[in-house]
Amino acid sequence: MSKIGIIGGGIIGLSSAYYLNQSGHEVTVIDQSDLSDGCSHGNAGMIVPSHFIPLAAPGMVAKGIRWMFHSSSPFFVRPRLNGDLIRWGLLFLKSANEKHVAAAIPALKELSLLSKFHYQQWAHDLPFNFGYHERGLLMLYQTKEAEHEESETAHRANDIGITAKILSGEEVQQLEPYVKVNVRGGIYFPGDAHLTPKKLFNRLKSYLQKKGVTFVTNSAVSAFQFHGQNIQSVQAGDQIFSFDQIVLAAGSWSGLIAKQLALTLPMQGGKGYSFTLPEVEKNVQIPSIFLEARVAVTPMENSLRFGGTMEIAGLNHSVNLKRVKGIVDSIPKYYPEMKVAMPMAESIWHGLRPCSPDGLPYIGRSTKIKNLVIATGHSMMGLSLAPATGKLVSEIIDEKKTSMVLTAFSPDRFQR
Repeated sequence: MSKIGIIGGGIIGLSSAYYLNQSGHEVTVIDQSDLSDGCSHGNAGMIVPSHFIPLAAPGMVAKGIRWMFHSSSPFFVRPRLNGDLIRWGLLFLKSANEKHVAAAIPALKELSLLSKFHYQQWAHDLPFNFGYHERGLLMLYQTKEAEHEESETAHRANDIGITAKILSGEEVQQLEPYVKVNVRGGIYFPGDAHLTPKKLFNRLKSYLQKKGVTFVTNSAVSAFQFHGQNIQSVQAGDQIFSFDQIVLAAGSWSGLIAKQLALTLPMQGGKGYSFTLPEVEKNVQIPSIFLEARVAVTPMENSLRFGGTMEIAGLNHSVNLKRVKGIVDSIPKYYPEMKVAMPMAESIWHGLRPCSPDGLPYIGRSTKIKNLVIATGHSMMGLSLAPATGKLVSEIIDEKKTSMVLTAFSPDRFQR
């Protein structure tokens, strides 16, 4: 049995703790927050094998530039003279090409399907309900441009074995008996699923505590001591810990922690917002994404969550109400009978999603630090890819053959 320290208590950290605990290790999770909030709580709760194209793809640069000049648009990069941001942007530009996309698709697809398989196991094995449903996902569009683009994605999905159905507006409406839908059409991915994030996170954390996992909260990691090529100790808050192996799963803060370790791990926090309507009498049945608005919609029992935006504005927690208004204003365009008021500031959730510049997560052992495994950079896919990532982390630490080849996710791929 080894002593494992996991830096980061989001869903990636908890998933890693789950499988490492199952393997018989003594696991400690360290986080700078009290774990009552974060990306693992307020996200859209989608498990999406349909999202096999990385964020860094042809066309995203042009869209991003166009969106940047609109205050309520779904994407924004706050211009600032910051070396890390500039380098991240240049790496993103370098990655946004068809060659990168073609190489990334098989890896993302395999990781997503592996994760969904483990979610199915969790839903069967864990002694609690976390709102897991397999109802698929609707990609809704209103314009010819979006129809053409998404139809191409649907054909590509079917070519690689991800079922996608191109639907007319009338066919979309048939899938939504309780809510009027105003769309030109949509792509239906029946293999996607969803869950209630806060239920999963809180119940999994309690389960892990009962299984002997230790949680050290409100303790930011401030220093490391080395012995040769191994981390000997970690200082977090006013405590010093010694571990045999360390997992870096600190989300958007992973890049800063990597700097303390003299590692290059390009990362930017992509701020997203969500709000949830409680007790919706006539609810949406299938999770959906408004393509033109880039807004995600997820039914969670009797409530309905709306989320969106990607705001690259540094590691800060300021709330840009214009971005939230963009989400609110999009709702009646797609659901014309659904009148949603601007939510109160205190009911708006926001979180920083860890974005790598090529749209792929970092999963693997560091080649520079022998007892460090890195699991971060999942962008908007953290919840979706969490169980697979946790399983892979445990396999790496146990020196077992991994469930899939991890070359595309190498944490050393941007090392200078």
